[in-house]
Amino acid sequence: MRMASRPNALQRLVVDSAGLANRLAMRPLGTAGRSYGAWPLDRALAGRVTLVTGASSGIGEATAHALGQAGGTVALVARSQGKLEEVAAAVAAAGGTATVHPVDLTDLEAIDALCADALARHGHVDILINNAGRSIRRSVAGSTDRFHDYERTMQLNYFAAVRLTLGLLPAMQERRHGHIVNVSTLGVLTRVPRFSAYVASKAALDAFGDSLQAEVLGDDIRVTTIHMPLVRTPMIAPTGAYRGVPAISPGAAAGFLTRAIVERPRRLTPPVGQAMNVADVFVPGVTDWIRHRGFAASQDSRAARGESS
Repeated sequence: MRMASRPNALQRLVVDSAGLANRLAMRPLGTAGRSYGAWPLDRALAGRVTLVTGASSGIGEATAHALGQAGGTVALVARSQGKLEEVAAAVAAAGGTATVHPVDLTDLEAIDALCADALARHGHVDILINNAGRSIRRSVAGSTDRFHDYERTMQLNYFAAVRLTLGLLPAMQERRHGHIVNVSTLGVLTRVPRFSAYVASKAALDAFGDSLQAEVLGDDIRVTTIHMPLVRTPMIAPTGAYRGVPAISPGAAAGFLTRAIVERPRRLTPPVGQAMNVADVFVPGVTDWIRHRGFAASQDSRAARGESS
């Protein structure tokens, strides 16, 4: 019996160690040993209005709940009015205040109307969380006749966020206070293959945020870019390859956002992203080889070479 129990204990140790390593690798730099409870978030949200896109599920929904628990006022944005009303009820039950704004963010004129509506109903929007996004997992070779893959991801991940920012920025500048939080992806730094459309759209948003921050720093407006690791949300559910890949929960991802609201940092980036970014600067040939080896073993690569899976 003792001999039989050892492999099980060893397996648990390996699984637990892998899970711990993943959590440490995904934790943003500077968070070790810190706790961001309700009190500092309460203070950061006092008198502030937060607009959250993609609020009907996943990261956006979890963030809305966290803001509600801290007594925040939240403008919830997504396409589904029914789901938004459910989230709004949960926010109210937690002690917060929420308004519902059903909007298709691929419609730029609808975004303009959203900005006008939010400002009219709340008087001001102090924190904008650009969270809504679309991801496509397809190789470049597999997209040669699918240019719309790139158009769709840029429309939602980049143009919608920029349009929202432009619509709310003048009021922030007038009040000389504001915070724009862009939910980017760790993929901007790791640049994994098969996600060129998604990664490029988020990289564009990162660059926009960098330029914007230099212009509005004097108005006490902060821009935070969060290089979010993989999150177990409905967006990744269709990708079967992700089922066995370590991912953080929507609640943990919401923790990134609440920390950003409290501290207003320039970036929140997990150490693995920082390391890959540094490696790309000093040994780009090595990182190219690592990415290529990963892609070469994939079904996409075999399909491009006309091989069976």
